[in-house]
Amino acid sequence: MSNKLYVGNLALDMNMARFQELFAAQGEIVRSRVSVHHEAGKPRVSGFVEMAQEEDARKAISNLNGHDFMGCDLEVRMAKPRNPRLMGEPR
Repeated sequence: MSNKLYVGNLALDMNMARFQELFAAQGEIVRSRVSVHHEAGKPRVSGFVEMAQEEDARKAISNLNGHDFMGCDLEVRMAKPRNPRLMGEPR
């Protein structure tokens, strides 16, 4: 199991401080990021967080998936590996 999590359905006014605070309660964070993207003309906010320990990643999924945070029910799951071809990286 990886330690990298995908976090979806974040509030539009989510910021890095709030995001990191939410996950720091689950364990040590290695890195994190929040991004805004547009889907069907509407802004959506999602993020990725990498936990230092696999057990902390599992704990975060267990504790936060479906959890209401800032009026949104979070989607927290293991991040899928990036496809280098889709990211424009060399083969």
